[in-house]
Amino acid sequence: MNYKKIKPKKIYEEVTEAIYEMIRSEELKPGDKLDSVQQLAENFQVGRSAIREALTSLRAMGLVEMKQGEGTYIKEFEPDQITFPLSTAILMNQEDIAELVEVRKIIESGTAAAAAKRRTDQNLMMMEAALEAMLEAKGDEELGETADLQFHMALAEAAQNRLLLNLMNHVSELMVETMRETRRVWLFSKETTIEQLHREHLAIYEAIKAQDKEAARTNMLIHLENVDAILGKYFQHTTKFNRE
Repeated sequence: MNYKKIKPKKIYEEVTEAIYEMIRSEELKPGDKLDSVQQLAENFQVGRSAIREALTSLRAMGLVEMKQGEGTYIKEFEPDQITFPLSTAILMNQEDIAELVEVRKIIESGTAAAAAKRRTDQNLMMMEAALEAMLEAKGDEELGETADLQFHMALAEAAQNRLLLNLMNHVSELMVETMRETRRVWLFSKETTIEQLHREHLAIYEAIKAQDKEAARTNMLIHLENVDAILGKYFQHTTKFNRE
């Protein structure tokens, strides 16, 4: 018999479901402001990184919006449109991840070029904050994943294209899965380091800051090609190991 794989729930997924239920039951209504990350962490008795990931998930679902300098608010939505993000429903395999990386190459290279053309000082500040968080998260995988996603979403916002941002929001939870796998491999790979991952993001940022569209596009592709290559080697090694 073929048995379905059971994916253990992560802490942030449990927080996401808890807040989701509060929204669904109308305990939280459109326009309501959520507590701060620190207060939510204390209320749920979890780490702040789990709260940040949960809020990112809820944003991907279109249920909350994060206003710079103000906080996180419940958005207006149609009740029958509420769905959980894809990554909470599936366990990604090698083929899924390869296809997602391909989609990211197509979308994010163009997004980086658009961001270089239209970015504002506030957009740059958001990317800088994510880069700083990456360095501070050294050794903490959850914080690293959160900062990584924050950088890519800040970049998407810098493109000043609502459709593009919505598209990125829809795939953001799946992106976390590839980031999680990439960082896990990076941590144990002799060929590359987390510092290199940060340098690749920094190169993208510097091109966007300089408003160099082609450099931004190229640096994003270089980053994602490296992600693709290291994951490919990892899965090749894992397959060989399992066969042996």
